[in-house]
Amino acid sequence: MKIRILAVNGILAALYIAVSFFVQPFGFTNIQFRISEMFNHLVVFNKKYIFGIVIGVFLTNLFFSPLGVYDLVFGVAQSVIALLITITSAKFIRNILLRMFVNTVVFTFTMFIIAYELKLVLGLPFLFTWYTVAAGEFVVMAAGIPIVYYLNERIRFDRLMS
Repeated sequence: MKIRILAVNGILAALYIAVSFFVQPFGFTNIQFRISEMFNHLVVFNKKYIFGIVIGVFLTNLFFSPLGVYDLVFGVAQSVIALLITITSAKFIRNILLRMFVNTVVFTFTMFIIAYELKLVLGLPFLFTWYTVAAGEFVVMAAGIPIVYYLNERIRFDRLMS
């Protein structure tokens, strides 16, 4: 792996952790507004961003999650699965905004994994918890579409990894 790719992913992981730290009370349990989830949209520009995102999720859950090892397994698994689905779908979808919308839907849907985790650990009702965590994820990811899209106009995320 090139040094540039390592450095960019390291910065991305650090940004994910820092942003998660500031919204810590709203980033875990059944009502989640983890603003750092907006970074998930970066994989629509280049699949190599998966490393920084997954490391950021892992370290955030390791340091801040009240759910301990469960969040390391379920939270990271949910991110990896959703990111891989988005990366795979990008082979068939050329339009960046459509990719970002699909990414939002994929992340929202796969929140059933987090709902199952919360059912196991905290005994919360599955369907209602899926609804609440999915709603929070949808709001954050949907709000992230214009933000990341316009940041890309300046930063060019696709070229940053070359």
